[in-house]
Amino acid sequence: MNNTATDFDVMIVGAGISGIGMAAHMKEKAPDHGFVIVERREDLGGTWDLFRYPGIRSDSDMHTLGFDFEPWKHEKSIADGPAILEYLDQIVDERDIRKHIRFGHKVLAADWRESEARWHVTLETEQGEKRHLTANWLYLGSGYYDYDEPYDPGFELGEFEGQVIHPQFWPEDLDYADKNVVVIGSGATAVTIVPSMSEKAAKVTMLQRTPTWMFSRPAKDALANFLRKILPEKLAYRITRWKNIKLQDYGFKRARTKPEKMAADLHKRIRKSMGEDYDLAPFTPPYNPWEQRLCLVPDDDLFDAIKSGKADVVTGHIKAFEKGGVRLADDRFLPADIVITATGLKLAVAGKIALSKEGQPIDLSEHFYYKGCMFSNVPNLAVVFGYLNASWTLRADINSDYICRVLNETRRRGVDVAEPVLTPQAEAQIEEDDIFDFSSGYIQRAKSIMPKNAVEYPWRLNQEYVVDRKRMKEDPVDDGLLQFRRHGANTRRADEQLEAAE
Repeated sequence: MNNTATDFDVMIVGAGISGIGMAAHMKEKAPDHGFVIVERREDLGGTWDLFRYPGIRSDSDMHTLGFDFEPWKHEKSIADGPAILEYLDQIVDERDIRKHIRFGHKVLAADWRESEARWHVTLETEQGEKRHLTANWLYLGSGYYDYDEPYDPGFELGEFEGQVIHPQFWPEDLDYADKNVVVIGSGATAVTIVPSMSEKAAKVTMLQRTPTWMFSRPAKDALANFLRKILPEKLAYRITRWKNIKLQDYGFKRARTKPEKMAADLHKRIRKSMGEDYDLAPFTPPYNPWEQRLCLVPDDDLFDAIKSGKADVVTGHIKAFEKGGVRLADDRFLPADIVITATGLKLAVAGKIALSKEGQPIDLSEHFYYKGCMFSNVPNLAVVFGYLNASWTLRADINSDYICRVLNETRRRGVDVAEPVLTPQAEAQIEEDDIFDFSSGYIQRAKSIMPKNAVEYPWRLNQEYVVDRKRMKEDPVDDGLLQFRRHGANTRRADEQLEAAE
């Protein structure tokens, strides 16, 4: 057994929303545990530091995309990337977290050693140097998509001589003034890029294979801004946050129970902007609302760009990329100097880290989620995978809070291992569930790598924040499934049935 001291109690992977949130929660709720944040990039922010395309903004309101412990103080609740980075920087500096971040450190692999109750982590610096650190816990705040490569739909560019750009790798010096731009895609990224680029470009065309449901709302939350004037900042934030959580929950459930009514309401909002005679075909998908994530249109910016003539939406299939533009299957030709392939992300699990246990690879697709936070029969490992139907940070907050409770429980018991144990007998009784019942391409393409989900809690990544929040906060940590032990002592294999205490 290796008796050298463990480097860190908790290694947090990623200095984006999830990682910074965990560090802040630990500072407040588990201050006796040390931590480090390892971040592959040169600055914090994760997604908000990576994406630099025009108009980059949140597609959730910042009263729910913001943390439960730090009020969002800007006037706009639909915030741009720089404002979100400013918010994260403020949290890091006010809570003295920055000194705990090691930038330019990419995690390649992590191996769990039971005899030491710690993860042996292999990292690579920006200079290509390999480093090895140990941690009792791994907390993965590395997001849900591949930072290295986006989804490639396999376009054959043929005779097209213009620039082809994916939003994930936006060039700083792109000059699109007075040029024709075709943005391929109709998701959140495309809906953001099109109105922003239309301010300088000659014409921006959003080319969609299939329409997307659009939801128009003001970028400013009038009630939030009013409450901030008459109430203490934190109280006003809590009220607005809860209001938005309940409205979002109501909207999602209404879409599932009364899809026709929801579709009519969404169309009504578009007609209010575009006029009663507007042809709604470009905004009428062949699926019900919330079978894919709704796209937010703040302050009608996309619709205003279309009305101005600087942007349009075209539905069709690409036949070929030709000199000077894109030819569609029905022979329409879209002039283009620049093509933006906003065709989606490539999902990744656990930040593509090669996880192993005593040298044997851990395939998370063979493990069940435990409370949307840990995995069956994997010790001292936690992860954040945000909600599909709500803001990412809602899950990040409750997971951070829960893991702090687990850390404190291990300290109270004098143990160093916490593992959700699922015996083969118990697993045989589980009915699996497809929680990823969204038809979005990026989700469907990644199902094979996703961890398993049961119909019944806790072996699932649940999709009801209000319910999850109550459970994670109030249910006992010691639930009979999460096993606590000291390394090397009283160990029990996952294939051994747990016995009831007398």
